[in-house]
Amino acid sequence: MEPDGGETDEGKSDQSKSEKAASSRSASRSAARDHVKSTDDPTFETLTEGEESYSDEDIYDEDLEESSYTFQDDSERTAESLNVETPVPPVDQEEEKAMTKIPDSFFYNHDELASRPFVSQDTDIPLNLLTLVHSFGYDCRKRANLQLLDSSTLMYIGGNQLILVDLRTKKQTYLRSCSGEGIGVIGVHPSKTYFVVAEKGSSPNIIIYEYPSLRPYRILRDGCDLGYASVDFNASGNLLASVGSSPDHTLTIWNWKEEKPILRTKAFSQEVFKVTFNPDDDEQLTTSGAGHIKFWEMALTFTGLKLQGYLGRFGKTATTDIEGYMELPDGKVLSGSEWGNMLLWEAGLIKVELCRLARKSCHSGSINHIVLDEGEVITIGSDGYIRIWDFETIDTADAIDDTALIELEPINELQVGKHVKLFSMIKMDDPGNNFWLAQDLCGAIWKLDLSFSNITQDPECLFSFHSGPIQAVAISPLTYLMATTSLDCTVRIYDFASKTPLTQIKFKQGGTALTWVPQMVNYTGAQVVAGFEDGVVRILELYDPKDLTIFAGRKKILDAEIQLKQAFKPHTTRVTALAYDRDGEILATASKDRTVFFFEVEKDYKPVGYITAPGPVCQLTWSPTSHPRSTLLIFCENGYVLEVPVPTIRENVEDPDIVSYEIKDMNIKYFHFISIKSKILRFIEIEKRKKIKELEEEEREKRRKQLIEELGEEGEKVFQEEQVQKEVEEEKPLPEIFIPPIPSHILCGFYSQPGKFWLSLGGYDAGMLYHCEFPTYNQNRDIKEQRDEPFEFRFLEDAEDNPIQSITFSLNKVMMFCGMENGAIRIYILDRNDTSLSSMNEFWHLSVHDNDYGRVRNIATSFDDRFLVTAGGDSNIFVFNIFSELELEEELKAKVPFPRFGIETELIPPDIEDPRAYSIENARKKREHDKLMKEVLEIKTQKREKLKVLRNDFLELLKMNEELPKHMQLKRTDFDVDSKIRAEINRKTAFKIQQAEKEMAWEKEKCYLGLKKLQIRFRDSLENDAIVVHAIQSSHKIASYRLVKPSKYSRSKQISQMDRKTSKMDRLEKEGVGKKDSQRDTGIVLNIPEESILEKGKKFRPKTLSEIMVENQIEKTRKVMLKAERAQQKILQRKKEWEELLKSKPDDDFEDPRDLQAIKEAQVHMGDFNLKTSPDYKIPEHMRINAAKKEEELGILDTLAHRKKLHMNKCILSLRGLKVAVIEEIQCLVQELKNIQSTLHVSKHIPIPQVPQIHPEEVPEKRFQYDEETLLTFKRQQMKTQEEKNPHTGLAGSIVTPGGFKVPPGKDMDLIARRETLARMSKASTFSIDLGKGSEFEPTEPTDMEIEIAKRDEVKHVYMQQYLLNRINELIVTFDAELRILRHQKLKLDTQIKLSDLHHVTLFQEMLLLKNFEKQENILQERVNSLDKEEHDMQCKINDTLAEMEEIKNEVAKLQDQERALYTSFQLSLGENNKFANFLMKVLKKKIKRVKKKEVEGEGDEDEDSEASSEEESSLESDEDDSGSDDDVFDDSICPTNCNPNLFELALTLREKRLDIEEALVEEKKLIDNLKKEYDTLSKKVKLVANNLRAAEEALEAYQREKQQRLNELLVVFPLKLHQIEYMLFGEIPNDLSGTLVFSNRSLGLLQERILQLHHENVQQQKLNRECRERRKLLIREKREMAKTIHKMEETVSQLMIRKFGRVIDLEALQTLSVNTTLEELKIKKLRKELSNAKEMKMWEEKIAQLRWELMMKTKEHTKKLHQMNDLCIEKQKLDSRLNMLQNQQGNAFQGPRKADLVAKEKVTELIQVQAERILALKEEITILRKKGGLVLPPIHPPDE
Repeated sequence: MEPDGGETDEGKSDQSKSEKAASSRSASRSAARDHVKSTDDPTFETLTEGEESYSDEDIYDEDLEESSYTFQDDSERTAESLNVETPVPPVDQEEEKAMTKIPDSFFYNHDELASRPFVSQDTDIPLNLLTLVHSFGYDCRKRANLQLLDSSTLMYIGGNQLILVDLRTKKQTYLRSCSGEGIGVIGVHPSKTYFVVAEKGSSPNIIIYEYPSLRPYRILRDGCDLGYASVDFNASGNLLASVGSSPDHTLTIWNWKEEKPILRTKAFSQEVFKVTFNPDDDEQLTTSGAGHIKFWEMALTFTGLKLQGYLGRFGKTATTDIEGYMELPDGKVLSGSEWGNMLLWEAGLIKVELCRLARKSCHSGSINHIVLDEGEVITIGSDGYIRIWDFETIDTADAIDDTALIELEPINELQVGKHVKLFSMIKMDDPGNNFWLAQDLCGAIWKLDLSFSNITQDPECLFSFHSGPIQAVAISPLTYLMATTSLDCTVRIYDFASKTPLTQIKFKQGGTALTWVPQMVNYTGAQVVAGFEDGVVRILELYDPKDLTIFAGRKKILDAEIQLKQAFKPHTTRVTALAYDRDGEILATASKDRTVFFFEVEKDYKPVGYITAPGPVCQLTWSPTSHPRSTLLIFCENGYVLEVPVPTIRENVEDPDIVSYEIKDMNIKYFHFISIKSKILRFIEIEKRKKIKELEEEEREKRRKQLIEELGEEGEKVFQEEQVQKEVEEEKPLPEIFIPPIPSHILCGFYSQPGKFWLSLGGYDAGMLYHCEFPTYNQNRDIKEQRDEPFEFRFLEDAEDNPIQSITFSLNKVMMFCGMENGAIRIYILDRNDTSLSSMNEFWHLSVHDNDYGRVRNIATSFDDRFLVTAGGDSNIFVFNIFSELELEEELKAKVPFPRFGIETELIPPDIEDPRAYSIENARKKREHDKLMKEVLEIKTQKREKLKVLRNDFLELLKMNEELPKHMQLKRTDFDVDSKIRAEINRKTAFKIQQAEKEMAWEKEKCYLGLKKLQIRFRDSLENDAIVVHAIQSSHKIASYRLVKPSKYSRSKQISQMDRKTSKMDRLEKEGVGKKDSQRDTGIVLNIPEESILEKGKKFRPKTLSEIMVENQIEKTRKVMLKAERAQQKILQRKKEWEELLKSKPDDDFEDPRDLQAIKEAQVHMGDFNLKTSPDYKIPEHMRINAAKKEEELGILDTLAHRKKLHMNKCILSLRGLKVAVIEEIQCLVQELKNIQSTLHVSKHIPIPQVPQIHPEEVPEKRFQYDEETLLTFKRQQMKTQEEKNPHTGLAGSIVTPGGFKVPPGKDMDLIARRETLARMSKASTFSIDLGKGSEFEPTEPTDMEIEIAKRDEVKHVYMQQYLLNRINELIVTFDAELRILRHQKLKLDTQIKLSDLHHVTLFQEMLLLKNFEKQENILQERVNSLDKEEHDMQCKINDTLAEMEEIKNEVAKLQDQERALYTSFQLSLGENNKFANFLMKVLKKKIKRVKKKEVEGEGDEDEDSEASSEEESSLESDEDDSGSDDDVFDDSICPTNCNPNLFELALTLREKRLDIEEALVEEKKLIDNLKKEYDTLSKKVKLVANNLRAAEEALEAYQREKQQRLNELLVVFPLKLHQIEYMLFGEIPNDLSGTLVFSNRSLGLLQERILQLHHENVQQQKLNRECRERRKLLIREKREMAKTIHKMEETVSQLMIRKFGRVIDLEALQTLSVNTTLEELKIKKLRKELSNAKEMKMWEEKIAQLRWELMMKTKEHTKKLHQMNDLCIEKQKLDSRLNMLQNQQGNAFQGPRKADLVAKEKVTELIQVQAERILALKEEITILRKKGGLVLPPIHPPDE
């Protein structure tokens, strides 16, 4: 599988590769097509219709001889081309002549090909023992299991049968499988005259039948290993493609008419679902399957016809199984997916993913089939919908973003049904109509009308079947009726005699068990008992509705109806078995929950009780009437078998003490099966070996007698010798006793005799039937430790891996019908009353159901043994006619029971639909629990009443205590009887609260998370909620903005993707000459003194004397060299300072960068600029816009609008705060006003104004604030609503306790009431008493002073009253004024916000337009950037080359300076008047040819020639050339007499340095030449790249212009007032304003100000120009004076050097000659070499000593071997003498030589020779070992005896 996280660029590259590969393959398509067609053309024909020489074996042999295929492992999923197939190799012409062509009129005989039943040998069982009558099933989950041969004939697979159904008559025709191992897949030829049946089995065949004759026409062999998964014809029908199922998955292309494969390969390593040809191109195929889709092409290459496969890459899309796909005419493929979207594939990659609007999937579930019909794409999905899509939209779809999602809506759609899962669909051949047949995974075949017109028919269900494995079958005991059930939740009734389905009933759970109520219980045979997977057992009643009273409005009357009669739930999991006892009194039900429940039938299935089994129960069987007593045989899956007697039925009176239905006093017998198969196999092996030994003894005796007859007495001797010569073979060990750790599952069983039974098991113990017997009943026996073995067994032929799943008998017990694991039916013929199955030898065997998953779960016979019914796991139900010599009636029909009297008026009993409903046992336990809880509740109620009385008494005491005087009152604590009681109560209350919090923690966390999610979704995104502030007196109000958090555009400023790189001029300005300088700086490497390498490894060990000497010498040399280096550093530092000083000197044409920048800005901003609407408008680079920059503009606009809204919201919040403060102050003033009015007379009262209130809109945040009272009120409302919804439900409003049981609502209400009481008590923690009024006094008359004071107070109060009223009015008026002012500001802001919204719309439209242009613009910009970068890189390379050339020239100059310094230093060394000066100078200048280390001599000569021809040679070199001719006059190898040898050595040393310098000069000049060539090449490339860059920039400019034109076409809304329009024509505003421009006032003002600014700048520049001219004259004068000063200083320096040295010398050269570094380094190397040689000599001496010691040890070992050889020689002599003595004794005893003696003598002689050879070899080895360095050969081994 390819990884999901593939990169986009990688995908693009893969796509381009795929496109290139596709283009290369297209050239070979026509040739491949011709090649494929040529295989159909007959070359010659040698066989006529009447000849019989053509046979299947011949065809098979010829195919094997001429076919050679190559298989490739496809385990690695890559998108590369897989050339995996080579065609059949070409045969010789002679072989072609021998090949024959199959005539078109040739047919096979189907009777010879079809598989037949297997019958035991030497038996009289007829082959037609069973005859297939009808099939009531359909394998709806098999892929492509619905084909149409013509408009009225349907075809599908049913196990080992191919079933053809006439849609008009419903008649079925059967074609039997030829392999007998099932059918894999079917297909139909495009002409409808042939159909394909691809079978299963070992090397299955593909059989092509002719229609309608149904004769086998062609057989294709060896296409796969085990079965086929899919087949398909091409459009013309001459080729057939097939793909195999697991494990090989082989894809084969057949020339099916010639029965020959053309191409073959492995399709994939995982399951392949489908293969198809492209309808428009036969050379293209597609396969799909588990997690993949693959595209194939047939191409004719130079090696022959190839089949190339390309695996589809999912890329970023999740990997999915692909069920349905469709090839488009242009080669693209449209496929479905598991999540319901469509994928469009092109060149092996997903081009787009198609979905519906709002990114909804095309189907809810997987898309199983896609087809192209009449220019429309039809998709069917597992959601039951058929949707029609526009083909053109899908074909031209292209990705617009990275998600590659395209949204589109279907043209039409059809919902077939709610519970429908469509799998495949095929069109009917009905001209004028658009009818289709559809395969439903839920077990139906639909007829659909897809015309979508006014007369479109509704979907019609043609056939309805069970979906999935058939779980149970029951046969009526009176007539030919059959009931079936499956996990599809239906129970169906069939009349299998007349081949008619009668009726069905559906429930909410799947059925798992069935049984027909026996006649003794229901004499009409009208009841069926069904068990379901939720543990419910339902009794269903069947009747004929035709005999009912017909009511008006009744629907169509069917042949039968079924309804629910009773339902009960005895189990908690699926019911596995149902059984009535032989008397019909007891019904037993079993389940996976390990229980068996018993019901009393007569009393409406009253529960009797249940028992618990040790394992899941799989079968129940009651003992037959022949047994003395009725017992129940219970089979458990885990190997246990139980025998239970009939339970005792209790009386009607129930015991109140019994709380469970479990029966514990039954005598149950247990049998725990233990495997004996290994013992049986061991016993068989022993018997087999015993028989083999007996046969060998017989053979031996015959041989003995034969030899005695032939040789007489000698024959006995020869026989004995033969027996001695025979090697005794070790017998193989017997098979070990093996018992599987996990017991084998019991599949089925039945009674044989009382207490005995037969078992069939799966797993390891399969292949046998085991006869078992219950052990003696022992109550104290531990059943878990119990192990029981069968006492008898029967072998089953060919059943080792195919156990018996189900068994039934005929009425006379003569035939035993067995349903097998592989879907076969096996019938054993038994003797009458043969319970021990001793006659179970002969059998009849036939494969019926699917061999892979069609295990026969149920098999049953009709009441009269005429019919046999089988039901398998492949959803098929087959009805067979059992062979009988009696003639059967031609037409049989089941008789549906008559309805009971009054059945039409009976109410249907309540059904148990909830799978969580209580079972009978759990319901009884629940009742007992509820009863107990009710009693407890009553006790609690009584206690509460007593507590209530005591509480009232206590409150009365408290009240009386409060009425007492304070000194007599008791304290509150005095009423506590015991303080510990209150503490304990508080502790328990806290504990209960803690427990309640723990119990409600999960619910609390759930509600908290839910609330948090709602807040995140709806509140957290809000920054400010809407607040509406109302005025107090007027109706004005102001509302804040409902602000959400800033949008994605304003959160962060995104970086523009279209920002160009800096231009070339900018780079040059930034870099300048600095880059060269940096390169030069980095090129300078300081010569750091070299450290000794030996020092690093010897720091921590003692040093020898030689090492110390070497270190001292190195240290001295290092100091000298360091001194020279320091002097050199000073020189370099001085040079560097000079270079920097010279660099800072401006050139003659130097211009100030500031002036250049100003000129550049003037060039950019000056000139005649066109409008953006003009066609020749050129967009400046800094004004180019893209989507990212537009997003930034959007962000800025959003941020600005958001900031203004936020500011306004803050103002409104402040206004609300002001209103709150005003209301609080008004409340205080009103309260004060009331106090004043309380002292005034009523007549002087002024009406008190109403206190303003805060509206709910003004405080929206309080909506989310709550307290305990709010929560309690909300809870009461919820309970009230619940009671109104469920007024009649007994448990309405009940509360579930932690134990899982419900509590009446009264309890909860009581808790709430107590909580409210406690709350009130906590609020009223103190008690108040009503004190009596104070003492009453008699009124007195006021005095004059009091009256005067009262008048003054009254005036004061009247004034204050008016003042307070004025203050209140002032506050109100002031607040309203503030509100109106702020409202006016907000209206202005609203206008601005609306304008910004309009601008936002414009910017958004521009952004969308820019995104559409962005892709192509990015491509153009990337090309410009790449070319720009390439030009920049090349320019950098050119600069680097120039810099390198400059550096090399500097190096050449340095070398020439060194050469001159060398000659100068030598002249100084010679001194004056040296008579050997000329000789030594010639020695120095002599040319010597030297061999270079890395070059040949010829190159050295060329270097000399180039050196001689160089133009840059120094004058000294020319002198050297002149003196070169005198080299042969003198001998420079010997120092002349009286010549200073030191000067002679110095001349030779300096000559070597001179030669080194000359060689370096030659190398440097070569490098300069190479760099010049490279420079020329790069210059040409730069010109080419510059041209390409210019063209790319022009293309980008044109695209930018086009983008600007599209932007200009966008409409921009800009509101203007009339006074803002200054464009007038004749004093009026023109009607057409398209030629006008809109300026802001600020921009217009800036333009007008700019005119004045430019005039002022012109004057300033003229003044600056005059000043610069004056300054230039002054600088020129200063320069002349400085040059004169420098010349004087140079003359002074020269005079000083002449005084000191006598002439002008080079100080740098003099300093470099102070130390001869080369000589010093050579001395150091010499010392190091001597030291290393001494160490190496010491190491070799130690090694020699070691080898001497090893030689001594080897010598000792060889001496020891010599002693051993001596001992062997002595032993040999002894053996020789003993041998001679024995020979003499034997010779005396026997007369004449014997054969045995001769043989023995030869053996001894050979032994002596071998020993002698070994002795010689040992002697030679000893001799060699004595010699030093001898080669030891391996010893000579004697030959094997």
